[in-house]
Amino acid sequence: MSAALLVLIAAPALAAPGGTLGTLPLGRYECETGGDALGPAGVRQPARDFAVTRGSSYRTEAGDGVYLLTGDRIIFTSGPLEGQTFRHVRENFLRELGPGEALGELRCVRRPGSEFHG
Repeated sequence: MSAALLVLIAAPALAAPGGTLGTLPLGRYECETGGDALGPAGVRQPARDFAVTRGSSYRTEAGDGVYLLTGDRIIFTSGPLEGQTFRHVRENFLRELGPGEALGELRCVRRPGSEFHG
C-alpha cells in the first residue's frame, strides 16, 4: 500500500457536523435515575440497560441495534433504543439527552470487567 493510503486508513474519520466518529467501550451499561437524600443515590432502571457488543452494535433484552457516536453525542439509530440520544460525559458514563439537548435524569454506567465477549 502507498504511504498516503496508510495515512488515510489510520486517520480518525470525521463527521461533518458532529465531530469525530467513535465507538463506546465494549461492555454492559447499567442505567438508573437519581435518588434522593432520604434513600439510595440512584434508582436502577434495568429495562433501560444495554450492552455494547462490537463496533457500533448494542444488545438489549428486547433485541439488537446500532448506535452512532459523533463527538460526545450518541444516537441509537436502530433497534429497541432507536431515537434515544445520550451524551458521553466521561469514560464509562452516559447521560440521556432531553429536549433541547439538556441532560436528562437517566444515567448509564459501564460496569468494570463487563467487556462483552458474545
